[in-house]
Amino acid sequence: MPRQVPFIAWAFLSSAIALSGQIAGQESPRDYSPHPSEQQLPRAMHSEMAERPEISVGVDSGVLRGNDNRALQAAVDYVAALGGGTVRIGPGEYTMRDSLHLRSGVQVIGSGKDTVLTKAPGIVFDLGIDGDFGEQQITAKDGVQLQAGQGIAVWDAQAGGFHTTVARITGKNNNIYSIDQPLMADCLVSRGAKAGTLFPVISGYNIIDASVSKLTVDGNKRQNAHLNGCRGGGIFLYRAFGTVIDDCEVRSYNGDGISFQQSNDVVVTNCVVHGNTQLGLHPGSGSQRPLIRNCVARNNGTDGLFLCWRVRHGTFEDNLIENNGRFGISIGHKDSDNLLTKNTVRSNHSNGIFFRDESLGMGAHRNRIVANTIEDNGKAAGTAAIRVRGETHGLVFENNTIRDTRPQPTQTIGLQLEAKVGNVELETNHIEAQQRIVDQRSDASNPASLNEKRN
Repeated sequence: MPRQVPFIAWAFLSSAIALSGQIAGQESPRDYSPHPSEQQLPRAMHSEMAERPEISVGVDSGVLRGNDNRALQAAVDYVAALGGGTVRIGPGEYTMRDSLHLRSGVQVIGSGKDTVLTKAPGIVFDLGIDGDFGEQQITAKDGVQLQAGQGIAVWDAQAGGFHTTVARITGKNNNIYSIDQPLMADCLVSRGAKAGTLFPVISGYNIIDASVSKLTVDGNKRQNAHLNGCRGGGIFLYRAFGTVIDDCEVRSYNGDGISFQQSNDVVVTNCVVHGNTQLGLHPGSGSQRPLIRNCVARNNGTDGLFLCWRVRHGTFEDNLIENNGRFGISIGHKDSDNLLTKNTVRSNHSNGIFFRDESLGMGAHRNRIVANTIEDNGKAAGTAAIRVRGETHGLVFENNTIRDTRPQPTQTIGLQLEAKVGNVELETNHIEAQQRIVDQRSDASNPASLNEKRN
């Protein structure tokens, strides 16, 4: 007879076999430790996330629904409160009674030309009493009816430029309206103190790393008064560092198209800015390292591209600047060390490129003008394609094409250097003009003052 295994031994053997099977089939514990490439963000105590907050807003569809600035602002502020992310705006026309205020780290993306932000009709009215510097309320004369949440500007005859105040109405008490910003100047009734529902259609103040793309701004200039480019524009930035504006159309604003002030490292690409009453593109007041590329500035009231004060180390490339009411490109006060390359500047009412009359310390020095086409500019005979004024020096003009292709040309001077201009370098430029170079400097007879290299 076969020998029987005792029950206790059999039970022990079965348990051992089962345990060994479990051990053999068990997976190694997962290692949750950080990957070597994982690092915290520069301004946050966490690493980069693959998924960020996102919300949609639209007239007929979207998580949020509405057809004015309030719906858009609610979406932007929601995402901003979560640390940044994306707002997608659906097709439709949105009536703007205040700016869409951009926020740090928020990307605003429209649906292309079908997303239109249109400024509401504006009014301008007299103040009933003076508005004092630093005050956060104004008193309107009888007959004015405003509401909390509307955008407003306040000024007088001496409070233009940065002294104009742009704010939002936060409340009312009969004729008295509170605002969310202090007045930037005394606005005196004796100097014609006024206020109006004027504001940028899109604005960004004191922000970093915001963006707006794929939408249209309509300034509705026929129903709105003028707002100066130091405080307004179709799109306006103030201390909005690293903001990106891409693939936007800005039209019909009673003022500038795109204006950014005291805002470093702004990028403007693939935008069309046209039909605005003042400047097309206006980088200014110390905005350094701007990049404006592949944009169109057309049919604006004054200059297509205006470099305001202290615009330095910028790149302006592959832009079309045409049929503007004054200069194609204007450069002046401390606007130094920029590169303007591969632009087409044509059919503007005055000079194609104009260097403003600045003293030595404030001149637009060391700018490089390379591989541009400057043609058919000037409404009056004797217009220079490029006119350099002031004590500007260190300019380089290289490989540019300057010509007038019209049957009756008016751009009859290629390059005009006025009396106080310093050293200038020319290299392999193709200039077709009745007067190739008009050099009005006292040392014009000295070849070293021009440093021209020709093919």
